[in-house]
Amino acid sequence: NPYAVKAMGEMGIDISDNVSNHADEYAHIDFDYVFTVCDNAKEICPIYPKAKQMIHHSFMDPADATGTDKEQLAVYLNVRDQLSDYFKNFVERNLR
Repeated sequence: NPYAVKAMGEMGIDISDNVSNHADEYAHIDFDYVFTVCDNAKEICPIYPKAKQMIHHSFMDPADATGTDKEQLAVYLNVRDQLSDYFKNFVERNLR
């Protein structure tokens, strides 16, 4: 998604060559945490039997954004920042 690429690029992270993988590729991994970040993912996300903890937190799906290019990018930037804050706070509370 060009908006996602731009939003992450503004943080110095290049995702322009990233692709989606099927969740089954990760089923064999012993994860400490598996996060779902939208309600749709929570509903259809496979169960990871080797995950120590499954955590859900709902964020708006920026792909649902409408409006001008500027308005849609603003939604991506907002969701990016919410995700960043959420995971920074999670690390500070749980992993330090």
